[in-house]
Amino acid sequence: MARIRVSARRGAADAAAVLGQQIKAARIARTWTAVELAERIGVDRRTVAAIEAGDPGVSLGNVFNAADIVGVPLFGAEDHAALARLRREGRDRLALLPTRVGKPRRKSEPDDDF
Repeated sequence: MARIRVSARRGAADAAAVLGQQIKAARIARTWTAVELAERIGVDRRTVAAIEAGDPGVSLGNVFNAADIVGVPLFGAEDHAALARLRREGRDRLALLPTRVGKPRRKSEPDDDF
């Protein structure tokens, strides 16, 4: 089955480009080739090239794996403990929100109660 290409919005494209640049810089700082990074995350060298080019069509999992392996902080968390804390805080915040959201239903009778 062929992949469907979806155009990224400007903010998403900019974010993918910035993250790709950070991953490439961190990879070079570690003196790894693109092939070495590809082997470490279990993808093809072309996928690493797409990640570093900021291609928004690359799977999010592959991008995050690359960022994690080269040490690019995600969501401002400098280490795994900080990222785990952010994950717990997000889970706790979502637990306070309704599980479903919908438009209010229209009443069939007018509300004449005074």
